[in-house]
Amino acid sequence: MQKPLAYRMRPTNIDEIVGQQHLVGTNKIIRRMVEAKMLSSMILYGPPGIGKTSIASAIAGSTKYAFRKLNAATDSKKDLQIVAEEAKMSGTVVLLLDEIHRLDKTKQDFLLPLLESGSIILIGATTENPYINISPAIRSRVQIFELHPLSPDDLKKAVKRALNDDKNGLGKYDVKIDELALNTLVESTNGDLRSILNGLELSVLSTKKNENGTIHLKLHDIEESIQKKAISADKDGDSHYDVISAFQKSIRGSDPDAALHYLARLLEAGELTIAIRRLLVCAYEDIGLANPQACSRAVQAAQVAQMVGLPEARIPLANAVIDLCLCPKSNSAMDAIDSALADVRSGKANSIPDDLKDAHYSGAKKLGHGVGYKYPHNYPNDWVKQQYLPNNLINTTYYQPKNTGKYEQALNMRLNQLNDWKKKTNWSNKEHDD
Repeated sequence: MQKPLAYRMRPTNIDEIVGQQHLVGTNKIIRRMVEAKMLSSMILYGPPGIGKTSIASAIAGSTKYAFRKLNAATDSKKDLQIVAEEAKMSGTVVLLLDEIHRLDKTKQDFLLPLLESGSIILIGATTENPYINISPAIRSRVQIFELHPLSPDDLKKAVKRALNDDKNGLGKYDVKIDELALNTLVESTNGDLRSILNGLELSVLSTKKNENGTIHLKLHDIEESIQKKAISADKDGDSHYDVISAFQKSIRGSDPDAALHYLARLLEAGELTIAIRRLLVCAYEDIGLANPQACSRAVQAAQVAQMVGLPEARIPLANAVIDLCLCPKSNSAMDAIDSALADVRSGKANSIPDDLKDAHYSGAKKLGHGVGYKYPHNYPNDWVKQQYLPNNLINTTYYQPKNTGKYEQALNMRLNQLNDWKKKTNWSNKEHDD
C-alpha cells in the first residue's frame, strides 16, 4: 500500500525543508550544526504539521546518521533499548521522539546517560511549550527551538513541489490547479502542511482526467476533498491557552475584530464554557468600575448563551464582546483587592479595632467589643469619623480611582468628598471616639 503524500514528500536533506528559515536558512543555527557535523540534542515545538518531523528527517539525511522515530506516549522502554543497542553498533543514531512532553520518568532516566554520551542525538517534537511541560532534567540537556507557522507562500511552494515531483509526488498525473482552488487548499487547515498535502492527494486521485489527459483541479474539487479546518484551540494543547489569552488581551486592548476572531476559534473548537468564563472574568477585571452596566450585560449574555447553546450562543456572546471591547477600561478594583491581599499575605492582618468587633454575644461588652461603635446612619450624610483599618494600616489606601467612565468618576468624587470630611474633622489614628 502506498504511503500518504505528506510522508512521501518528507525532505531528505536540509535544503528541501519548507519554511523555518530562522532555523535552517543560510548561517542559521540548525544549518550551521549540520554543516559543521556538530549536532546536539534538541526539542522542536510548534503547532501540528509545520515541519518538526521534516526537520528531524532532514537532519538525519544531511548527516547520513541512522534515523529512528518513536512516540514517548505509546512506545516502551524496550523500544528505546533497541535504539540504544543500534547506537552502540553504528556509532550515532538520530532519534525523533514525538510527544516528548509525555515522556515518563522511567524512560527519561534511561535516556539521560545516552544524551550525555552523545550516542543518541535526541530530537524531541511537541506541540506543548517545553518550558512548562518538559522536565528540567531533559531541558538542561537539549537546545530548544520554536517552529513558526508556515506562511501561505511556503505552503504554496510545497504544494507546487508535490505536483511537479514525478518520483514521490503527483507529477505523473499532470495536474493543473486554479489559483482560487490553491488558495482555498492552503487556507484550509490553519497552516498544517501534512493535512494540505493529504487533501491535495485525495483531490487528485478522486478527480477524473479531461480529454487532454490532465487533471484540472477547480474550487469545488478542493472543497469536496478537504476536511473542516482544524482549529488551533485544542483542550489539552499549549495553543488552547494561547487562544484564551489572546481573546482576553484583545478585549482589554479594545480591538473588537481581534476579539471576535479569537471568540470564533474558541466556539469552533466547541469551547463554549471556556469562552463564557473568560468573557466574565474580562468584564470584571478589565472593564470593571469604568462601566458596571456592561459587566451586567456580559452576565446576561453569558446566561443566554448557556440557555440556548451553540450555534445560537455565538450571537449574545458577540454582542457582549463588542460591548466590552468598546467600553472604557478600568482594573482599579482588581488592583485594590490584590493590594489588600498582598498586605494580608505578608502578615499585616493585625487586630481589628475593638469597636468593630462582633458584639452579638454575652460578655462582649466586658471585652470592650463593639463598645464605642458609631452607627453612620445616625449622623448627617450617613457618615461619621471612625477608625476601620487596624492600627498598623491606618493610612493605607488600596483603591485608586481611574478617570474612565462616568461611574468611576462619580466614585472618585465621593471618595474625595469623604477625604475632605476626614481632614475637616482632624482625622487621626487616636481620634476614633467622640
